[in-house]
Amino acid sequence: MRTTGPRTPRPRTPRPLTLDPDRALDPDRAARAARRRRARGEAVTAWAFIGPAVLVIIGLGVVPLLWSLLLSFRADDLVTPGRWVGLGNYRALGEDPAFRTAVRNTLIYAGVYVPVSLAAGLGLALALNRRIRLVGLYRTLVFVPFVVSATAQGVLFAFVFDPDFGVANALLHHIGISPQGFFDDPGQALAVLLLISLWSGIGFCVIVYLAALQDVPAELVESARLDGANPRQVLRHVTLPSLTPVTVFLVLWQFITALQVFDLVYVTTKGGPLGATTVIVYFVWEQAFQNFTAGYGAAAAYVLAVGLIAAAVVLRLYQRHRRRSGPSPGDGKGVGISEGASR
Repeated sequence: MRTTGPRTPRPRTPRPLTLDPDRALDPDRAARAARRRRARGEAVTAWAFIGPAVLVIIGLGVVPLLWSLLLSFRADDLVTPGRWVGLGNYRALGEDPAFRTAVRNTLIYAGVYVPVSLAAGLGLALALNRRIRLVGLYRTLVFVPFVVSATAQGVLFAFVFDPDFGVANALLHHIGISPQGFFDDPGQALAVLLLISLWSGIGFCVIVYLAALQDVPAELVESARLDGANPRQVLRHVTLPSLTPVTVFLVLWQFITALQVFDLVYVTTKGGPLGATTVIVYFVWEQAFQNFTAGYGAAAAYVLAVGLIAAAVVLRLYQRHRRRSGPSPGDGKGVGISEGASR
């Protein structure tokens, strides 16, 4: 009989270490994974840097924007509990003669300020785009008023145009003109504000146009002159078409600036006399912080915002239409100038 003892375990054969079959088939997979890890690390680092700025923008921009939009549908004085009125604030704006006066004053202000500032800025830029003595000093003197704050301008010109002790009336007296009311005259107050705004706003247009004039192709100007074009024709057929994108930008910028005028009105006239200088932004401030009708003021602010957005959309569509249908500044201008010169 066969005796059985304890069975000796058979030694296991070690399994060979092999590469992952997927990785063996795709040798670039490790490199792609490393790039993804590096990209994730860079994204985390980037958000760590810009995160505080994003929080500030959301906290000081997006949240107040949404809150004021909700406020425009409420009757609220920011002190006592308000109530929901829906579109009641907007309907009341349409029936408010004070708001219509503010809109009219703002449109008159913008309708004068925008074209005059652009025309004067272009004229001064063309005059200063030459090699003349002390041109740097002249450019600086033109631009300095733009960097002066509107509050400082208001304080300065409040003394200059003071009806009783101002420098302006003293000069008018010396040349034999009777004293003027200026800020105290409903017929003159808005015009005086426009003069002050133009004094400071033209400088910005001059600097932008001067920078744009440096990019007008010199070969186009030279070829136009060789074709016999006079300076007026060069300006019309070469320079102005080249300045079209800059002009569109300045129209939008100056229009927004005109619609948002507030500090100059606040410092000088406070919307008077008799509402002659009340503009939309001052109307919003007056309703929210003097009359304590914050919901009504927020509705007026959103009417202004819609106007700004509409202006931007119109100018954008015009620029896109001109880019698609109109010729570029240099296309075919030589022929037109030659024909104009021959005529």
